[in-house]
Amino acid sequence: MAKKGNRVQVILECTEHKDSGMPGTSRYVTTKNKKNTPDRMELKKYNPILKRHTVHKEIK
Repeated sequence: MAKKGNRVQVILECTEHKDSGMPGTSRYVTTKNKKNTPDRMELKKYNPILKRHTVHKEIK
């Protein structure tokens, strides 16, 4: 029997990449606790295409 946990996998996508007009996307996969953070996550992560740190927001 599998355990039901509060931890879920989420995808973070760069917010500045679409505006830059460059091809491709910058995405990261991470986990979060739904109980502690019910809202969408927002983290600063490195975007290798833009070659700098940008804000990545949870999608889906």
